[in-house]
Amino acid sequence: MRAYPVEQFGIDNLKQVDLPTLQIAPGMVLMRVHAVSLNYRDLMMVKGFYNPKMALPRIPCSDGAGKVVAIGDGVSRVRVGDRVCGIFMQRWLDGALTAEKSKAALGGDVDGMLAEYVLLAEDGVVRFPEHLSYEEAATLPCAGVTAWNALHQAGEVAHPARPGDTIVIQGTGGVSIFALQFGKLLGARVIGTSSSEEKLARAYDLGLDAGCNYKDRPEWSKWVVEATEGEGADRIIEVGGAGTFGQSLRAARVGGMVAQIGVLSGAATSEPLALTPILHKQLHVQGIYVGSRAMFEEMNAAIAKTGLHPIVDRVFPFDAAREAFLYMQLASHFGKIVIRTI
Repeated sequence: MRAYPVEQFGIDNLKQVDLPTLQIAPGMVLMRVHAVSLNYRDLMMVKGFYNPKMALPRIPCSDGAGKVVAIGDGVSRVRVGDRVCGIFMQRWLDGALTAEKSKAALGGDVDGMLAEYVLLAEDGVVRFPEHLSYEEAATLPCAGVTAWNALHQAGEVAHPARPGDTIVIQGTGGVSIFALQFGKLLGARVIGTSSSEEKLARAYDLGLDAGCNYKDRPEWSKWVVEATEGEGADRIIEVGGAGTFGQSLRAARVGGMVAQIGVLSGAATSEPLALTPILHKQLHVQGIYVGSRAMFEEMNAAIAKTGLHPIVDRVFPFDAAREAFLYMQLASHFGKIVIRTI
């Protein structure tokens, strides 16, 4: 089978190779992968920044959708012919995350989806809504579930997001656009930032209620406070990391939540981080590490009920996987980048 194992870190070193055919085993599911979507984590993994000590070779990419072509003895959750996605963390099925459940993340701890075929435990796959294409379904396991978790599950200490809340998204990448779509399904007011007026216009078409070009207003947290009549936002979908975290704290209302998801701006900042807003505003700061299979299935039910379609920016052929990673590195996409494998 064709695959892209990372044998040496660096996008330029990403090459397609032929690997031995995978053999079915009891309790396992053989999936013919049809589409793979890229996350920032995948880019960092290929470049060697995610885990420089990772044992190589390792097939990258956590997110893929395909068709079940064979099942091992004892498999009952799926059948041959089912259209399925793999779940991000193969051991996190339900309940709270634990150290043990956090192991076996696709494209990191174990081989990922950038291959013609993958072999997964039956517990590690879910069917996806019938109205979605393989390319759309491939966007769900990481970005979709992460956004769903950030809105519906992570706030249980305070409350999940609810109608009338003001939610802030940062940029127009996969998680942010999913948070916009899911937020509008909730009946929330969603406002957001971008460095591109064109991207803001596209976000308005998806229901964005207000947008701020942070090139024009670098202190976008002040804009959020103004846009909420001095109150601040109920929930910040924080994907920037160290470079934006301080502004997210300042943009949140008293008792609000910062759902800390990504590190797109880097792991460090030259500015000192003032933590006093967490104290003075009694903020909830919740780390988000994707989500469980149960969250995935709950999200899929909502997508099926509403007919929602994920936003795919561009689809690359399997032979152009390296070009897809280079495109992601440009950070010019809106929504998700997908590689079609068939």
